[in-house]
Order: sequence, then structure tokens, then C-alpha cells
Amino acid sequence: MTVQDKLTALRGLMQQEGLSAYIVPSTDPHASEYMASHWTEVCWLTSFTGEAGTAVVTSDQALLWTDSRYYLQAGIELEGTTVSLMRESDIDCPKIAEWLISNLPNSAEHPCVGVNPEMWSVDGYKKLKEQLAEAGIGLKSVDLIRPLWKTVPKHDACENPESRPAIPTTPFYEFDTRYAGESVHSKLQRIRAKLHDKKADAMVVSALDEIAWVLNIRGNDVEYNPVVISYLVLEQDKCTLFVLPEKVTKEVSAYLRANDITIKDYGDVFAYLGMLNGTILYDGAKVNEALYEAINAGAKKVNAQSPILVAKSHKNDIELAGVRRAMEQDAVALTRFFRWLESKDTRDKMAEGKLTEWDLMEQLHQYRLMGKTFTEESFGTIAGYQGNGAIVHYAATEETAATVYPKGMLLLDSGGQYLDGTTDITRTVWLGGDIPAQAKRDYTYVLKGHLMLGHIRWPRGTRGNQIDALAKQYMWQAGITYGHGTGHGVGHFLGCHEGPQNIRTDMNPTVLEPGQICSDEPGIYRTGKWGIRTENLVVVTPVDSTKEATTEDEWLTWETLTLCPYDTTLIDFSLLTKQERQWLNDYHAEVYRRISPLLNEDEALWLADKCKAI
Repeated sequence: MTVQDKLTALRGLMQQEGLSAYIVPSTDPHASEYMASHWTEVCWLTSFTGEAGTAVVTSDQALLWTDSRYYLQAGIELEGTTVSLMRESDIDCPKIAEWLISNLPNSAEHPCVGVNPEMWSVDGYKKLKEQLAEAGIGLKSVDLIRPLWKTVPKHDACENPESRPAIPTTPFYEFDTRYAGESVHSKLQRIRAKLHDKKADAMVVSALDEIAWVLNIRGNDVEYNPVVISYLVLEQDKCTLFVLPEKVTKEVSAYLRANDITIKDYGDVFAYLGMLNGTILYDGAKVNEALYEAINAGAKKVNAQSPILVAKSHKNDIELAGVRRAMEQDAVALTRFFRWLESKDTRDKMAEGKLTEWDLMEQLHQYRLMGKTFTEESFGTIAGYQGNGAIVHYAATEETAATVYPKGMLLLDSGGQYLDGTTDITRTVWLGGDIPAQAKRDYTYVLKGHLMLGHIRWPRGTRGNQIDALAKQYMWQAGITYGHGTGHGVGHFLGCHEGPQNIRTDMNPTVLEPGQICSDEPGIYRTGKWGIRTENLVVVTPVDSTKEATTEDEWLTWETLTLCPYDTTLIDFSLLTKQERQWLNDYHAEVYRRISPLLNEDEALWLADKCKAI
């Protein structure tokens, strides 16, 4: 089926249901950023493969809303379809509800919009319903994609290549306490105490990383995220995990029983919620509308931020020690990769046009595979050569990857999932040829903001949005900015992106607290020329007030976790202050101290050259 065939079929079902429009978001029933292919409905319907996009279909129009990270990508992927791009980061772009309110009343006497309630958070569903109701537009819960995109038995999948992939049935496993740093019993006790404080009898959990964290389990259901597709209902006297039975091995079953965790089938969660009584806590930003509607009408429903989300964000000492080990493994892989990238054999292949972005991605993967506790990448590696680096979430395939030559700019954003922890790093390097003055200025503005943000201190109680401008101050003065967040939270052998903390312009009430890991990644992107981004992971840590002259307030700062040199050939040294030079030298000295003992002699000599003082 072509995109047009699918849209025509969808419009037929919309007509049967009396719908003026149907909305398909890029999410799953668990509010995941990355999802199993079973739920990639926007991609199936429109051909857009980005992680964030929402499709709206009416009787005569099809539109896709996405943000500035995906404008270039969406423009390419939607070409040749009848789907129009809505650039939602632009000031003059209407929100979805605004567009529907402006357009639907003119097309129907009693307009009604359809959505699949499993794909909408309670908060999102409620907001949309209220907005539409003010304009006399109804909202109907109905799944119109499943009848069109059908799952078939595995033995028939090869004969039906466009069939919907099944929900994964790969077994999951226990995540050992020597890595987690805290037992399941202890975690459940802590969360139950939080429920007691809120006078709640039970809690519904649908976020996959929260379930994996609190139960110390990991799986392989979602690419780049070691999570298990499941639901959890936590009560004061019991804990029930809803998961496909094929996924439960004898070992895992014994582990769960030993921790008083009951196992029920994944689909049984709706009936179970219908029998709950008392006060039920749910996180309206994560729990889907279908789950909410399934809760017993006689129960009291309380919408509150998940206490698991908050607890998970504060890494314990064992988790942080593991992350430091993971960073060392990652640094060894990156050292070997960048040394390989500069080798004569590699440069000769580049000169002959025999290497592509895909080849670079594969080579880095091979080096990461040597890591003792490496399991997989933490997201799809971005190897953006020249203008491709300006596409913030660029994704090269083996077929579409650009040829890389020994000249120009390469942006490499990558990360690994290790049993010890999760890594995420971006480095931008110059591959050869004369460096344009503008490229040096851009790189240095990004580096200055990156260094400033990574070395500040702040009084406890400060939020991420209060320090976001520090990373942008130099480029702002030059009339440059970027559209993505400056920093996101990072999980421990879980999602590369996690909350509730972040660093971005949007208002977020979460304050930065010790043990929270964030990225520090400002960037500059020039369409058709290059993309420049520099990223380290940093963790909030207290300032030692006995060694620092501070006021009586409690002060916090960052410890830099990432260990990889910067490309100093791209720096315009006239723009650096004495303090910034010292920060660079101190960082490079630490990289060499930590990583050189893990390398062979030739690798250590290469690293010494990259880390020499400026």
C-alpha cells in the first residue's frame, strides 16, 4: 500500500465512525520515546521515520506536525506523498487543536475527532477534549489503525511483509543488584512509603523504564532501551506485573516470586484495574487514557507525578561508580575509533570514495563491542558528514549514507548501553583541508557555551531552565541559536533520555539535585554546510563548602563523566579566555590520566597528542 492507499482506507473508516478528523501520534501505550515497531503507526501511515511527529487526517487533507529537529528529514521523507509538513516550532504554526478548531466546523455540522485512547496520556487527552469542546467539536475514542495495519502470525509474516509486527516476546532478565545498587525489596518499600504519604492504596505504572528500574529487570523489547513491555500495579500489600507469558523464563519467574511479585498476562491489566478499590494514584503525563478509563468507577483517582520517576533520577553511589566504568569503556572505543579515522589506510579509502557515514557507524560499533559490559547502542548513531550534520536527528542508512572524504566536517553523536551504565557523547571533528573562519568561530562559540555550562555552580533549588542561557550566551551575541534542548536526563542502563530534570528554555519545575545525570550539548547548525555539537554527560554533585568560599546556601555543581578529547584544530583561540584554556587543559589531563592505562602503547601516544596542553 502506498501512503495514499492508506489514507484512503483510513478515510473510509472515519466516514463509518462519523469522524471529521483522526489524529495519530508518534507514541505507544507506555508514553515511550523509542517504541517497539508494533506501534510505529505514524511511520506506517506517512513514511516519516522521525521520533516525534503527529499526523492529522481529514476528508481532504493529511498533515504532519513535527519540530525543528526533523524539518529537513520530514521534508525529504514526505516528498511524493500528499502529507503536508506543519513546522510546529515556527511561531506562526498553529497547534493541532487550533488548526482543527479553525478548519473542522466549516466541514461538518457536528464535527468529531477520533483518537486511540491507548496512545494518549490522560493529561493529553483531557486537554485536547477541553480545547475541542469549547469550539463544539467532539472527541471519540476509537482505534482505526489496527483494522488497517494488522498483525499476522509469525509464520505468515514473510508472506505479508507489510503486516504489523507483533509485540516482542523475547524473554527478559534480572538486573543484578551489584549493578543496580539497591534491591527490589528496598525500592518497593520506598515507593510504598511515598504512596502512604499521599494516602494512596495503589499505583498504576505504564512507563517501561520505571517498571524496569523498580523491579530490577531488563529486556530487549525496544531498540536501544533495555526495557520490558509491561504494566505494573503496585499496592500496599501486593505487586502485579502484567507481561506476555512467553517472556517469562523459569529463572525470572522464580526471581519475581521471591520478591512477592505476581505475574499476569499483559492484556489482563484492564480487567484488573476495574476491580481496584480505594485511592488509585496515576501519573497523568504517562498513564494512557484507556488505562484511566478502565479503573473502577468507584475508586478515587489521584493524578500525581510518579514517585518512581523521581527516585530513578537520583543515581546511587553504585550506579554512579558503574557509569564511570562505562565511560572508561566508551572512551577506549572512541579513542580507537578516532585514531582509526586519522590513519593513513582510512584516509586513503576516503580519498578513493570508498567510505560512507554508514561505514563509520559500523566501525565505531565494532570498537564498542570490545567493551566488557557493552550490550548495544543507546540510540542510533548519528554520523553527519558536512551538511548532513546540520540535520539534528540525522539517520543514515546503508543505502542513503553519504560518502565521506578526507576534508570538511563530521559530527558524531553516539552512545552505548553497558550493564554499568548508559553513555551519550557528541564530538565534531575536522577531516582535512583548510578550515573556514566561520567554522572555527561556530565551533568555538559552541565549545565556550559547553564549557561554561559544565563548570558553573548554583544554589540548591535551581532549575534547568534557569541555567540554559549560559550555554547560549556567546552564540546569542553573534546572532545564532539552536532549536533543541541543551541537556536531557540520562538513565542508568535504561533510556538515554529520561526525566524529570532537563536543561532547556521550557519551564520545568524540577530542581537539579545531587545524583541526577544530564547532558551538556549546545550546537550550531548551518543548512547545507555543517552541524557542530559538543556533548558531555555531567552529574550534579555538592560543592565542598569546607574548601570553597561560599555563602551559607548549599551549593551544587557538575562532575563531568564523559572522557574524550575535543578537536582543538577547530578552536579559534583568540575567542578563548585564560580560564577556558585552563578548563580545557584540566579536562584533557584527566582524560589522559584515566584512559591511557587502558590502551596499548601506540594508542596511548595518540591520546597524549590529542590531550596535550594548549
